[in-house]
Amino acid sequence: MPPIGVQLLIQDRHVMMDNGFVQVTLSNPEGIVTGIRYNDIDNLLEIRNEETNRGYWDLVWSEATTGTTGIFDVIKGTKFEVIVENDNQVELSFTRTWDPSQKGKLVPLNIDKRFIMVRGSSGFYSYAIYEHLQEWPAFELGETRIAFKLRKDKFHYMAMADNRQRYMPLPDDRLPPRGQPLAYPEAVLLVNPIEPDLKGEVDDKYQYSCDNKDNRVHGWICTDPPVGLWQITPSNEFRSGGPVKQNLTSHVGPTTLAMFLSAHYSGDDLVPKFAAGEYWKKVFGPVFMYVNSEYAGNDPLISLWEDAKLQMMIEVQSWPYSFPASEDFLKSDQRGNVSGRLLIRDGYISDDYISANGAYVGLAPPGDVGSWQRECKDYQFWTTTDEDGYFSITDIRTGDYNLNAWVPGFIGDYQYDDVITITSGCEVDMGELVYEPPRDGPTLWEIGIPDRSAAEFYVPDPNPNYINNLFVNHPDRFRQYGLWDRYTELYPDADLVYTVGISDYSKDWFFAQVTRKKDDNKYQATTWQIKFKLDDVDKNGTYKLRVALASATLSELQVRVNNPKENPPLFTSGLIGRDNSIARHGMHGLYWLYNVTIPSSRLVEGDNTIFLTQPRSTGPFQGIMYDYIRLEGPPSVSSE
Repeated sequence: MPPIGVQLLIQDRHVMMDNGFVQVTLSNPEGIVTGIRYNDIDNLLEIRNEETNRGYWDLVWSEATTGTTGIFDVIKGTKFEVIVENDNQVELSFTRTWDPSQKGKLVPLNIDKRFIMVRGSSGFYSYAIYEHLQEWPAFELGETRIAFKLRKDKFHYMAMADNRQRYMPLPDDRLPPRGQPLAYPEAVLLVNPIEPDLKGEVDDKYQYSCDNKDNRVHGWICTDPPVGLWQITPSNEFRSGGPVKQNLTSHVGPTTLAMFLSAHYSGDDLVPKFAAGEYWKKVFGPVFMYVNSEYAGNDPLISLWEDAKLQMMIEVQSWPYSFPASEDFLKSDQRGNVSGRLLIRDGYISDDYISANGAYVGLAPPGDVGSWQRECKDYQFWTTTDEDGYFSITDIRTGDYNLNAWVPGFIGDYQYDDVITITSGCEVDMGELVYEPPRDGPTLWEIGIPDRSAAEFYVPDPNPNYINNLFVNHPDRFRQYGLWDRYTELYPDADLVYTVGISDYSKDWFFAQVTRKKDDNKYQATTWQIKFKLDDVDKNGTYKLRVALASATLSELQVRVNNPKENPPLFTSGLIGRDNSIARHGMHGLYWLYNVTIPSSRLVEGDNTIFLTQPRSTGPFQGIMYDYIRLEGPPSVSSE
């Protein structure tokens, strides 16, 4: 029997979409999702919450001159309009229009929130168009997202990856006296949880963060009746910061988020700043809220998650959707495609070109080399190369872009010299592109893997009093709480010393150069040493130290060679970074690459030591995560 058509019921204060699978109720004209009815559950959303705190778009903004942390705003429409209404589809619009009388009270944006239900679909879509007119005042947009608060009496199991899913604490468990806040309010020790098996665990929403590239589907499962509710993001084009920008997913509440724009794991660099006189418009979404159920008697924790992943693949393959009514959302025939091949030239590794296997290749708005990771106003389009370096990026919105790339296994960023203009229906063949990573001479030694992550380094066991059992014997063991304090326990008096040729970076290089905690609750700067031997020193040549950082938080990298008291140091980065990745259980934030020239006069035949100092030490979360370090000798004639 074919599915029934989509029905629309309009009341004074609510509107309801129903396609026979799912029924969605929104407030009129605010456009807040107040109810999701599915199967035998009259509302999947938290009925104990006020209607404005169930399913909503929100943002954090500030006036450009105030320097405040920002104003939290649940976006409430003031005008409701039916855009499409037929048996196959209903699309609703809830708009909020700005005018100068609202200056300082509301973010200077016109916002049009859209909700779509289509025939035969077990769920609904949402997207929004944000617009800042040229004559409007300056502002900053710290965050925007969709949040859903699910019923805590129903949804207890969260899944956001094959190996990151579990029964979660209840929101009551996080409140005193059941929960005890730790070093920051998001992290709570479960002292007396309602479910006694969880006693002694730590709950922290940042333990469930995820790279954009992997953040496609996550959500919650109710076991009685067996029902799942999932947030599916079919494209990253509207998310800021590129493929490895990290964002929140689902966490205790039960809450599930569709994150579009945030400063998490990056800081102020990923907060778009709009000037007075700057016109801006962007479409966020559509994303899909999917509901499913289990009838066949299978384990719902397995079957509902597997079904959600299949639905995610369907949504990804359907992108860009053909059904959104807004002209601002470009359909496939209005977009263009780019293809090519990326090769690497490094004469110290190979005489031949090297195929860029597994490289990230993307189009981002024009900017400096590497600026894509801080780009947060417009759209980005990324893919990965095959083992021979071939890539294809499809369905790119029209406009001007730089083509960017970075290659795991090699340092630095590639950018094609010329701006690429995408027009509707274009097929741009870039041919063979050659990336020459930074290198002056042969590798004398190296530490780590150049992959923009510190995950290959030593991650200690957590303090047994602060464990999340999900991450015991888990590939993501770095997501445990409090690992920063383990450095002081491992190195109570003297700092880390790494000896090239003897030490093993997976065991002897701590994942982050953090501060040392002292007895008086103060913190101390740390200096790590790299000891290495040189059989001879080319007195006429220069040496090069490549230091790639995976993250930095209110820190500074100072480099000294063979003289720990050298002042000023041979190199200093100055104060860098607001990633907060150490506190947020991330193995990376923003990428930094420093190329330090070492005159041969600083080196000696025999034993040498490089001193890496992080002097900023007012708290526990200041520090550096290294990605990769390499010392190069002077250029050799044969490889130039």
